[in-house]
Amino acid sequence: MIVMKFGGTSVANFEAITRTISIIESKLDSRPVVVVSALSKVTDLLYKISDAAAARNQEETSGLLSALRSRHAGLAEELLHESPALLEEAMVRVNALCDELDGIANAVCALGELSDRNKAIIISFGERLSSTVICFAMNAKGIRTNFIDARKMMITSDAYLKGEPVEEEICARVPAMVTEAYSGMDAVITQGFIGSNLKGEQTVLGRGGSDYSASLIGMAVGAQQIEIWTDVDGVRTADPRKVENTLCLERISFEEAAEMAHFGAKVLHPLTIEPAVKKCIPIYVLNSMNPSGKGTAILRSELIEDGVKSVSFKENIRVINIFSMKMINTSGFLRRVFEIFSENKVSVDLISTSEANISVTVDSSEKIDKVVEELSSFADVIVDEDKSQVSVIGKNIVRLNGMLKKTFTPLRRCNVYMISQGASFVNISFVVDREELTDVVKELHRHLFEHPEELEAF
Repeated sequence: MIVMKFGGTSVANFEAITRTISIIESKLDSRPVVVVSALSKVTDLLYKISDAAAARNQEETSGLLSALRSRHAGLAEELLHESPALLEEAMVRVNALCDELDGIANAVCALGELSDRNKAIIISFGERLSSTVICFAMNAKGIRTNFIDARKMMITSDAYLKGEPVEEEICARVPAMVTEAYSGMDAVITQGFIGSNLKGEQTVLGRGGSDYSASLIGMAVGAQQIEIWTDVDGVRTADPRKVENTLCLERISFEEAAEMAHFGAKVLHPLTIEPAVKKCIPIYVLNSMNPSGKGTAILRSELIEDGVKSVSFKENIRVINIFSMKMINTSGFLRRVFEIFSENKVSVDLISTSEANISVTVDSSEKIDKVVEELSSFADVIVDEDKSQVSVIGKNIVRLNGMLKKTFTPLRRCNVYMISQGASFVNISFVVDREELTDVVKELHRHLFEHPEELEAF
């Protein structure tokens, strides 16, 4: 059994879905569990619907709901026009889902109050609609496909908008549900991103959570492999939107992939790797627009050679500098500092310490006012804005001869505010001014991957 996850661009329209169904058809011997995202841009549309409803803007809410209905109904007609009976059934289901959404959104609009629970319900409709249409389309193509409601499998915590999976419950439910759904079928389809808590209340895993859903399902069924189908030819040596001449990586380790995802690479959700690692399930990142491409295999570390694999970055971060003489020879000071971050639910990325100073980086989206206020009661706190974090990632890179020289020689003309080296030897990270980011990433990539011989001059 394999798990195949298709992202929004892979199910964006008639052409993309037709291509995706052909890919699935080629893998039927492997008994695929298909996990789909919402159609491209639909989740954004659903966020707009929730915001318009919360603002009590009835006209905008109704217009957006109508656009959502029209897109899915029109897509169903394109995909199923040669199968009238299936088209009729699909339209009934699509309209029922849209009617359900209309009722929730209009109720929010009437009250002018949007709870996290209702917002999670609203933004879940993208996956519920896409999986419904694609399931009918697969059956119309002769692939006997059964539908599984992910909300019955993907059990999470009570955090409606960022549910944390309850792995024991997922592993207990998924195998039997998939086996039952597969009876007499060629494939089964379910949704990424959405779930429910133990009380049956709907939750979502957070933006990009469909990759995570696929990995959790793969872990639960002991899949042979997990395939993440997207719109790029695999994991690359840098973000092609920032750097020209990037290379596609044929294979990387679980650890390297996790670091890349955490430190800014957009191809995978940061939490995707962990469930696969527990069962040592290989992950393949593939391009639905180029199905014959090799993509990137993510494998256990012993199968991967040492060396630099990528230059990743986080574009907009803050550096919080915490200074106090009380830190010197005082036990418990670090614990007190990081308890404040934890209690305020602020995630820290990089950490650097000296005798009387702690520097940490946080994403610019984090709300840090309360953190700064509490830290300032016993330390001097300075927050540096408009910074970027750059990470050079690869297996055992710190142990490679001359690696630090190769990393920092290209940066000799810019200010480096902070350096952090992971104990795992998988990354070297540093902080630069945000306005310097593009030049830094390009220069690093050029020296590390395109013209490494130029470093010999220094």
